[in-house]
Amino acid sequence: MAQPIYKLYTMRYTPEWYALSSDDQHAILAKVEASRKAVGGEVILMAASLDEKWSGWGVEKYPSLEAIGQHAITLYMIKWFTYVYSESVLGMDIPPSVM
Repeated sequence: MAQPIYKLYTMRYTPEWYALSSDDQHAILAKVEASRKAVGGEVILMAASLDEKWSGWGVEKYPSLEAIGQHAITLYMIKWFTYVYSESVLGMDIPPSVM
């Protein structure tokens, strides 16, 4: 069985995002959410950032690395990275016996 994978990300919107209408922004966000759900991903936390570089950050949980890969393909197909700058780190649970 695949082990859950966590994705920590930081993000900020691009000028292209702000050029979109509110309806277009909502439509794109709905596609991102639908893609995440379709692969079994879930939002653990979304937060606003008090940082000069990033406007937000979050943690998502996916059932497998393959699920994250499928979600990433959809993000590229909808041109998500035209609208956000982001950085991500992937990780998995560490058993207490390892620490």
